[in-house]
Amino acid sequence: MAKIWVEAYGCSASYADSEMISGLLVNGGHSLAENSDDSDLSVVVTCSVKDATANKMIHRIKSLKDKPLVIAGCLPKAEKSTVEKFSEKASLLGPNSLGKTLEVINATLNGKKKIELLDSDLNKVGLPKVRLNPVIGIVEIASGCMSECTFCQTKLSKGDLSSYRLGDIVRQVKTEVDDGCKEIWLTSTDNGCYGLDIESDLPELVNAVSDIPRDFRIRVGMMNPMYMPRIREGLLKAFENEKIYKFLHIPVQSGNNKVLNDMKRGHTAETFKDVVMRFREKFPKFTISTDIIVGFPSETDDDFNDTVNLLKETKPDVVNLSRYSARPGTEAATWKQVDIEKVKKRSKEVFDLTKKISLENNEQWLGWQGPVLFNEKTDEGIKGRNYAYKPVFVPDNVEIGASPMVKIVKVSFQSLIGEIIS
Repeated sequence: MAKIWVEAYGCSASYADSEMISGLLVNGGHSLAENSDDSDLSVVVTCSVKDATANKMIHRIKSLKDKPLVIAGCLPKAEKSTVEKFSEKASLLGPNSLGKTLEVINATLNGKKKIELLDSDLNKVGLPKVRLNPVIGIVEIASGCMSECTFCQTKLSKGDLSSYRLGDIVRQVKTEVDDGCKEIWLTSTDNGCYGLDIESDLPELVNAVSDIPRDFRIRVGMMNPMYMPRIREGLLKAFENEKIYKFLHIPVQSGNNKVLNDMKRGHTAETFKDVVMRFREKFPKFTISTDIIVGFPSETDDDFNDTVNLLKETKPDVVNLSRYSARPGTEAATWKQVDIEKVKKRSKEVFDLTKKISLENNEQWLGWQGPVLFNEKTDEGIKGRNYAYKPVFVPDNVEIGASPMVKIVKVSFQSLIGEIIS
């Protein structure tokens, strides 16, 4: 039996995978190390969504290759040769191959390289886990997606949509809450298409999870706008439940319809605007998070201006900004690229604009009073979330999992700062 170090990068699904890998290891008789230096073997659950992330992964892989190493997650599935170039002895475990975890770990500990990248028939719902945060339960509701985006490697890593059964997910959420979780994240590659392969949909799942008679909050994870016309009315109704954070992560990526078509996103800028308008119309102070890519190969100056105008019109609270990076194996990687200096200039313009919009949105919360669920300790203090999933910091020593009443006394473009009033 060995001491194993597990670390994860990327989306919440990667972190969920790392929790399940840890749970399988502990169930298999191994123990978890406090750090990589104290371990007999390290597992890195990787992300390959963009160049900057992949470069970070490669740097980390190179720093760990003096010990037995297992590289898991999206990067080995999407870029096997790249991973092997930097760590030829490391074993590889794909994002949908968790059923092979113990085989891969044990072989690697015995000095044998083992590669398991093919999808297994193991359903991730119900697997043992060791949580990264004792009050947050990350529940994967599906694997893969139905999109064919020309810039994205995720489809290469995770394949087509495979939704997990609604009853299995509900049982998993009950287990998480019974174990003390106060916040449940429903996550997948794309929540918007959940259930389309099993005659269900996201609103049905959200309603079923909300009906669990326990005291907890639900964060509905990222969904692509292309599915919103199909599920919007059902989701608007489902979000009436007080357990659900009034928060949507809907990545628009561009404000120009020609660029969106070139990206094969399956939606228009108008689809995104409609979602923002409808949810904010029904729920005051509704938080919208989106993603923007600047410098996509076919993006002209006029196209970029459409993105700027869309942001000014919709005023999203959170914008995950990326400069386009050509990912190996994707269609857009073969196209003529936009000049890097132009991309940097566009990136700065969007960053400055979104920082201004975020501050203006947060200023509307000054003086607000209400319950905040505190779920994390950070260098800045104790961090929590209010009903709209706004990050709230307080200097007080609040117990993780508590939900005291808080008054917002100060804001920044990133967060709200409060004081405990009860």
